[in-house]
Amino acid sequence: MSSPSEQVFKSAGVASFAVLLSRISGLIREGVMSRLFGAGSAYDAFVIGFRIPNLTRDLFAEGALSAAFVPTFVEYLQRRDRAEAIHLANLVATAIVLFVGGFCAVGILLAPWFVPLLTPNWTQAAPEKTLEAVRLTQIMFPFLLLVALAAQAMGVLNSFDRFAVPAFSSTWFNVGSVLSGIALGFWLGPRLGIEPIEGMAYGVVIGGALQLVWQLPSLYRLGFRFRPAFDFSHPGLRQIARLMGPAILGNASVQVNVLVNTFFAASIIDPVRGVNGATAWLQYAFRFMQLPLGLFGVAIATATLPAIGRSASSGDMDEFRETLARSLGLVFLLTVPASFGLIVLGPSIVGAIYEGRRFEAYDTHQTAVALACYSLGLAGYSAVKVLAPAFYALKDSRTPVAVSLASIFINAGMAWLLVTRAGLGPAGLALSTSCVALFSFVALFLAMRARIGGVHGRRLRSVVLKTLAASLVMTAVVWTSSRMIGSWLGTGFLARLTDLGISIPLGLAVLYAVARALDIEELEMARRALASPIARRLAGE
Repeated sequence: MSSPSEQVFKSAGVASFAVLLSRISGLIREGVMSRLFGAGSAYDAFVIGFRIPNLTRDLFAEGALSAAFVPTFVEYLQRRDRAEAIHLANLVATAIVLFVGGFCAVGILLAPWFVPLLTPNWTQAAPEKTLEAVRLTQIMFPFLLLVALAAQAMGVLNSFDRFAVPAFSSTWFNVGSVLSGIALGFWLGPRLGIEPIEGMAYGVVIGGALQLVWQLPSLYRLGFRFRPAFDFSHPGLRQIARLMGPAILGNASVQVNVLVNTFFAASIIDPVRGVNGATAWLQYAFRFMQLPLGLFGVAIATATLPAIGRSASSGDMDEFRETLARSLGLVFLLTVPASFGLIVLGPSIVGAIYEGRRFEAYDTHQTAVALACYSLGLAGYSAVKVLAPAFYALKDSRTPVAVSLASIFINAGMAWLLVTRAGLGPAGLALSTSCVALFSFVALFLAMRARIGGVHGRRLRSVVLKTLAASLVMTAVVWTSSRMIGSWLGTGFLARLTDLGISIPLGLAVLYAVARALDIEELEMARRALASPIARRLAGE
């Protein structure tokens, strides 16, 4: 029988495969957007319009709700019976419809007031751009309710060790949103009076609905049926609410940081073009960050949370400590090389996927610079995804909240220093985000070590140092390969595809060889976990 840490590796492998398809479909979606709208005002308005409901999604749905719901639901499954767990799930779903649905209605009504607060520079220089952002925000706000219900469905399935179906749900969002958006914006739009960018906004809502519907058959097979339930005094619901309060405060700091960065980004005027393009460049760059972040950080965190929740519920702290340490080791093994790879191959990656039509070479350069700066914080960002829910599993909500609140001041100070004083523009905002991610990881790790009496720090330090050494060797080989290909073939589309087609497999081979030579234990565990065919694992769900 597999140990909990080995089970996490296997579950993370399944989730990573599904997340990989999701992130690839997300990049395709962004590639379509870049060619249709470039880094111009329409896409800037779309980014703002999507960011507000998306931030509240991170706050309520995939952030606080997941962190509070999954440990409580797992506890009900272990200590009570499935019928009571199903009733709790129905109570939570009903509360989501009432409270999140009401929040969406208020957001739609108040959009004309709060959107201009984020874009004061637009309001003065380009009022029509602000009006467009308001319209797009109102169109996309119902996405929050749909994705909150989808997040709860994901939590239920993950609690039963069903990871692939929820992870694939984002693929349905990406595919559904872009196809329906193109249909509404470009095919049916002229007849219905819908602008192209508004059609893409309606596509976001349709994609959110598909993300929920995709998971319903799996819930049905587990015996779940939605029945409206009203019992706000239920102990399970009250426990979730108690955990969500601090979790919302903790996650709110992340959203505040994003809003602060949005404010600074909207105020940056590019010295070359004389217009604002930072909002779009940062959005395109962070989309690339979401590939390794989702593939490694989110997937490992998703697989870890039920396991450590069970360990915390049973009081087995040795098992909790072992599972957490193995998960963090795997995060570093995967994200540190990814950071180096994104820095070296960023121009080729961005150019191959985004450049064309309205997305020009200058946009590629600015996006690649922002991507390199974001990449510096990838390991910290991913490790926080594992560490923060671990505190909630221990019913310690104060520590993540304190760290998150401190990050607000660090982010605001770094953003002001790097953008306003140092004049680094969008790169400065990406750097401030990385600084906050690394600070949050260090603070949470030190607090967790004190909380549970150690997290196998010596072994983790060994993994980090060995991974760093392997990554440096890989980087030297990839940098040499990429520069040689660039000098031979130039920077055209085919040249960049050739660079990626040669440099990425070469880098992975070198990384694997050096990591094996250095005897990184997590590498072998990951290899064994992924040895069984993925198709068989998916079929088992």
